[in-house]
Amino acid sequence: MPERITPPTTLSRRRAFAAGALLAAPALLRAGPAIAQQGWPDRPLRLVVGFGPGGAGDLTARLISPKLTEALGRPVVIENRPGAGSIVAAESVARSQPDGYTWLLATNTTATAPYLYNRLPFDPMRDFDLVSRVSFFDHVIAVTPNLPVQKLSDLPAYARANPGKLNIGSISVGNATNLGAELLRSMLGLQDVTLVTYRSTPELLNATATGEVQVASEILPPALPQITAGRIRAIAIAAPERFARLPDVPTSAESGLPGYVVRSWNGIALAARTPRPIVDKLNTELKRILDLPDVRDRLLDMGVSPSTTTPEEFRAFFVEEAARWARVIADAGIEKQ
Repeated sequence: MPERITPPTTLSRRRAFAAGALLAAPALLRAGPAIAQQGWPDRPLRLVVGFGPGGAGDLTARLISPKLTEALGRPVVIENRPGAGSIVAAESVARSQPDGYTWLLATNTTATAPYLYNRLPFDPMRDFDLVSRVSFFDHVIAVTPNLPVQKLSDLPAYARANPGKLNIGSISVGNATNLGAELLRSMLGLQDVTLVTYRSTPELLNATATGEVQVASEILPPALPQITAGRIRAIAIAAPERFARLPDVPTSAESGLPGYVVRSWNGIALAARTPRPIVDKLNTELKRILDLPDVRDRLLDMGVSPSTTTPEEFRAFFVEEAARWARVIADAGIEKQ
C-alpha cells in the first residue's frame, strides 16, 4: 500500500496549533493563581491555634476573628489543636490545600522548632507562606516583692552576695520564656544561678509571689494582673520601648542591660504556594483591623502589642528570629527532643 502523505495544509495547521499551545502554556500557568482566588472566600475559613483556649495567643485570635469574618463575608472559625509544642497545628496547615482556607497562628515555636525537635514533619521556611505578624507579647522580668533588687544590672551583685539563693523561673525547657531566661543568665554572667522550669504560668507566677523562685521570666499578658495587684514586682520589660500600660517599668536597656530584647509574637501563615492575591487580601484586612482603636485598646489591656508587617517583612523577621534563638539554644546546650 502506498505511504499516506499528510497534505501540507493539514500539517501546517497541526504545527500552528502545537506552537500556539506551547506559547499559551506559560500564560495559563501565570493565570492559575488569579483563577484560583476568584470568589475567595466562598466558604468558612479555619484559623488553627496550636494551644488550648484561654491563653494570650488564643484570646488574640478570638478578638480578631469576628472582625475578619465581617471583612471577608465568611465565618472565621478558631480550631484549637494543642500538642507537641504546637507541631500538630503547624503540620495540619503545612499539609493543607494552598487555597487560603486554612490558616495557622504562627508563633516563636514555629520558627525555632527545627532546633528543638529531631523529627519535624514540616519545614517552617519552605512549607508556609507568611502573611503578616499580628502582635508581640513583651517579656517581663519580675521578682518576688521583697527581693532587694531594683534593676537587671543589680542581679549579679546580689547573686555573688547570696550564693545559692537566686533562682530564675520559667515555663518548660525550650519555651520562649525559658529561652529568655537562658539568654538573661548568659548576658549577666549568672552561670551559678539555677533555672527552674514549671509546667504552667500560674505555677510560675505563684512560685515567684511566694519566693520559691526569686526571678521570673514570663510573657506580659498573664503576668500583668499579678504585677498590678502587687503580688510580683516587674523590674524590666524586655522590649525596645516601655509598655503603655506599665509606664513606670523600665526597658531592659534602661534597667542596665542593653541588647536584652525578648518578645514572643504571633502571626498568620498559610500553606506554601497559596495564590498571592489571597495573601495580599488577608494582609490588607489584618493591617486594617489591627489599626482599629477598639482592637488596639483591647489588646493593650491584655498586655499584647499589635504589630503588623508586609509578607516580606514577616519572612525576614521569621528568618532572623530562627537564627537568633538557634544560637541561644546551642549556647545553652538544650538537646533536641
